[in-house]
Amino acid sequence: MNIENTEINGFLIDKFNQYGLKPGSTQGTCPLCSHTRQPKNKTAQCASYDWERGLGTCHNCDTSFQLHTYQRKGNATREYVKPIPVEVFEPVKDKAVEWFKTRGITQQTLDDLYVTTGDEFMPQTGQKENTIQFNYIMGDELVNVKYRDGRKNFKLYKGAEKIFYNINSIVGYDWCVITEGEMDALALHEAGVKNVISVPNGATLNSNNLDYLDNCIDYFEDKEKIILAVDADEAGQALRYEFIRRLGAEVCYLVDFNGNKDANDFLVEHGAEELRKIITTATQVPLEGVSTLKDIEAELLDFVHNGFKPGFQVGLENFDNIFSTYTSQFITVTGIPSSGKSDFVDQMCIGYNRNYGWKTAYASPENKPNFLHAHKLIRKTWEGLPTKDDIGTDRWKQVTEHINDNYYFIDMDRYTLEDVLRKGAELVKRKGIKCLVIDPFNKIRDVDCKTEDVNRYTMEYLTKIETFAKKYDVLVMVVAHPTKMYRDKDGKIEEPTMYSIKGGGEWYDASYHGLLVHRDYEAQTVKVKVLKVKFQNLGENQAEAHFNWEPKSGSYIPLVTESAGNDPMPWD
Repeated sequence: MNIENTEINGFLIDKFNQYGLKPGSTQGTCPLCSHTRQPKNKTAQCASYDWERGLGTCHNCDTSFQLHTYQRKGNATREYVKPIPVEVFEPVKDKAVEWFKTRGITQQTLDDLYVTTGDEFMPQTGQKENTIQFNYIMGDELVNVKYRDGRKNFKLYKGAEKIFYNINSIVGYDWCVITEGEMDALALHEAGVKNVISVPNGATLNSNNLDYLDNCIDYFEDKEKIILAVDADEAGQALRYEFIRRLGAEVCYLVDFNGNKDANDFLVEHGAEELRKIITTATQVPLEGVSTLKDIEAELLDFVHNGFKPGFQVGLENFDNIFSTYTSQFITVTGIPSSGKSDFVDQMCIGYNRNYGWKTAYASPENKPNFLHAHKLIRKTWEGLPTKDDIGTDRWKQVTEHINDNYYFIDMDRYTLEDVLRKGAELVKRKGIKCLVIDPFNKIRDVDCKTEDVNRYTMEYLTKIETFAKKYDVLVMVVAHPTKMYRDKDGKIEEPTMYSIKGGGEWYDASYHGLLVHRDYEAQTVKVKVLKVKFQNLGENQAEAHFNWEPKSGSYIPLVTESAGNDPMPWD
């Protein structure tokens, strides 16, 4: 085997053979215990080496160890601030050591996971505090630091890259454990589970912006089992769900802390052996496509107590009064040519991003070139028209970085639905998108469907979209041009319906929601009409919302009208 410049599982090997072992050999001494054994056993071949995975296993001390570390193949495009490198990590101060002991954590674990102490300015108190410092190391580089003071105030190193804590520990293993906090990672390490990592900033409800997962996604490519040991509260369960969505239910396993909040609390109450046991007995995510009442009991009880959950809204008051949506659904948007369908879809994506942090991917062959589409998104986010004088300013940098991190343009020589959905699935995993825009559907064909039967083709096409939306919990918006357009007695083109789209009956039946967008260029107004809502708690059929439309910024300013739909939604 060529040791230098070797690539394995999408990684470039950065530091190979860190223990000075014989490369390529399958058996040898253990760097962790052989030197401590009796002289006659010091040279015994008690360990097995797997150089492909970069993992060694000792049959004497029953411990695994890394043969080498990895450097990520793809470097992030964003420039991050790096903490000041540390040559030697100072040991934790005695008082802190005593506190960690009360949480079941020993000095050895603190040393193993690079925990230190020191003074640090904390913005919450406005002064320097004595802090515990969790050092985030990737390969052999200090990437970030998390500080915690005695009042449980936290901060990460400003401007540094977010990654998982203890990320090096999962290299080489085909399984790993993800926890919600550094203390939980320490607890599991203490219990003998070494390949454990923690998210850097806990769990937050209604947030799918897991930038640390984006930055570390390569580390999970070879994982056959990912155990989610997050907190039992609502925010922890939301985080668990997002990991399942991004990493795939087929590899995810769930831990039940039996009434304890998290892994560290469980360690304190039950001890290391019991903690290790509940990790080894983690249960697989329920089989896809099959549910029992127990699987959906939490949702059932929530519905009994609270009724329907509010739908997601775009932040335009008059439109929000008549329409909202859930994820795992798809919306059909229609209108006559040049009526502003794509522009209003952009506005919806902007609104979902502002309100919920959703990221969007566009498969939009008609919205080319991409830089012009990006410019539209910049204008809507900017809420104005930036000029050349704005380029290079702090606001320009802030807005463009935001667009770069939240909107993705799918480029293909020939768009097919199969390829678009495959790329969409990849973007769910690697970037966490929650919206997929197909614009327009007739330019993104399905090679597997027969075109001679329009109705059958349309239903198969929309079924594949629905399946994708449900599997990845994504909102899909499909822009569909009408093929049937009629003029009234005055020569004006009549407003299309969903039946005006080719295969119209199937569109109406299959779509969860339908919207009509119609722009009056002379008056610079836009009408959005609800053609269908599948669930009446989410909107009002045939209701309309009217807007002034500002061409330079692309902004929509709600107009008050006497049309239907001014009553609040059921949950308001």
